[in-house]
Parts: sequence; C-alpha cells; structure tokens
Amino acid sequence: MRIGSYRFGGTYRPAVFTDEEVLVYRATFPEFLRAAHSGRLEELDHRRFPLREERIGPPVPRPPKIVCFGLNYREHVEELRELGMEVPERPVMTMKAPTAVIGHLDTVLIPDGVGRVDHELELAVVIGTRCRRVSPEEARDVVLGFTIINDVTARDVEREEGQWVRAKSYDTFAPLGPWIETELEPEGLSMRLEVNGEVRQRATTDDMVMDPYELVSYTSRVMTLEPGDVIATGTPPGVGPLQPEDRVELTIEGIGTLTHYVDRR
Repeated sequence: MRIGSYRFGGTYRPAVFTDEEVLVYRATFPEFLRAAHSGRLEELDHRRFPLREERIGPPVPRPPKIVCFGLNYREHVEELRELGMEVPERPVMTMKAPTAVIGHLDTVLIPDGVGRVDHELELAVVIGTRCRRVSPEEARDVVLGFTIINDVTARDVEREEGQWVRAKSYDTFAPLGPWIETELEPEGLSMRLEVNGEVRQRATTDDMVMDPYELVSYTSRVMTLEPGDVIATGTPPGVGPLQPEDRVELTIEGIGTLTHYVDRR
C-alpha cells in the first residue's frame, strides 16, 4: 500500500494512492498513521479523486523527528578513505529539521551565502507506532514503511563546523516521497539518483553496514520514537553538487521515483 499526502491549496491531507486514484482521508496525520499501521484505515472517512501527480505532497509533511545516519554504505566509506574515513564501530547519528521537508516536484532552494550543496540519495524508514528500546526483530513491528529522502547537505558548512545539523537543516533540504510503501522489505533494493538525466549514484541496499531495522533499534535506545518519525539510513557512493535549474530524480526499487528541482533563494 502506498500512503502519504495530497495537496489541497496550501494544505495537505492524508491519502492512499493507486495507479489512477487517490483516496483522501478526513483525519489528522497522527490518526491516519496509527490507523494505517494497525490496519484500520477502513474505519476512517475518505473520498476518491483522480490522481494528479503535481498534487502529491510529502508523505509526512511535518515529521516529529528526522534522524540521519552517515557512513552506512561500505562503498561510500571507501571513496572517503583518502579523507581518513573508516567504517565506524557504531552508527554515526545526526538530525535534520522537520521544517526542511518538501515533496515530489517541489524545489530545493540554495540559500544566499551557502557554497557547495550536495545530493545524498537515501532509503528512509517511517515509524508507525510509539516505541522505545526495541530490538532489531521488534523493530519490524514498529516500522510503518519506507520512502525516499534526498539528505541535501551544505558541504562547506558541514566541513567548517565539524557537526552536521545546520548543514542539513536549511528549509527545503529534505525532499521526501513520493509516498510510503508499507509492503516492502529493504533487502537488495536497487537505488539510483540522476541529475538532468546523468546517473550520479547507483547502489543496492545490501551495501549497508547496518540494516534499517538495526538502525531503528539503535535510535530507539537513544530516544523515544513516535508515529511519523523518519530515519534516513545513509547514502551510497557518488554524492555530488547541485546547481540551480537541476532536475533531480531519486529512484528506489519497490517505492518509485521522487523528483525535485533546484534553484537559488
């Protein structure tokens, strides 16, 4: 099942997507996510509309938290080895502001005064129920599904500060979508990012150092997870700069393609 949000003017409503239709629900996002996770969507009132791609919104318009992991693909660590990077002994965690989220066909805006801005294709986990201190096996029961995130990063800011939160949290720096796929296992998924038709990143999720369920477990031992929380699981090799007028397409097998544009603020 593909779930997310649908735009009505300046607002987003919870939605379920088919190939030709969208079911739009009269519920808050927390209510909708809990019902989707527990299999009770039929209890919620909804209306059907023809699907218009330009009205697809971020699958979670305002996540409670966005947790990001770095250095979680072996080949990505290998390409950074000349900078002294090694596979970490434990996951490298940072955060991204929830206000950075934009959706399918939206535009990343590079702020004035910010230099190099890079794309980072990532598989993202969406949490379906409140949890704390779960094991990797138990994590399977708290995950609602998977989506795509571009963990856009201001590379110069990241290098200058040595920590990553500001570099990743500018408004529009979290394209997310196009929807959450709830019936997907994350093993062996092919991933590809293209900029203006040129392939920049290509990998499979089998190259991860820690799999998504291990990362959910690890995160839950640091902080309580809530419905709608997003966990970005790291990027494969090939990260590179974005420029105004770029068209970026991020594809993950079993989910689909998230498309966004780039401009300068």
